[in-house]
Amino acid sequence: MLGLRAARSLRSALPKTKNAVALRPATRAIASSSRLRSEKPPAIYGEGAKPGEVPTDFQQATGLERLQLLGQMEGVDVFNTGPLIMSKAGTLEDPTLVPSYSEERIVGCNGWPSETHDMVWLTASNHRENSRCPECGNVFKLQFLGEAGGHHHH
Repeated sequence: MLGLRAARSLRSALPKTKNAVALRPATRAIASSSRLRSEKPPAIYGEGAKPGEVPTDFQQATGLERLQLLGQMEGVDVFNTGPLIMSKAGTLEDPTLVPSYSEERIVGCNGWPSETHDMVWLTASNHRENSRCPECGNVFKLQFLGEAGGHHHH
């Protein structure tokens, strides 16, 4: 961006001709978003580190990572990452339900009863009836809690 002094010195350096184009100092419109007008940053943005300091994870976290850290501070598991409580083995007639707000969820099966085989990762999906563990035969079904056709990632 040319400053006023730079534009004046450039203008004096140009040849004085009849077809010369006059230069104006470059200007930029300032955006008037609420973020620029507010005194505090929105809660989804961290305050950052003070000059000369290395920021902590909490200070530099933004977006979903910050939401997760704020939830941990309040004792809430925002993304429900705990183990799926299973009181029985899932069958084709009565599968183990996997709650999800997404149309797919990764499920780890380590056998029934617990830890009878190594972890096998399965994809429970809204697009198919069931997901069955090839080791123990445990059946999982996605229990879709979100809106149909609602949040697509493109």
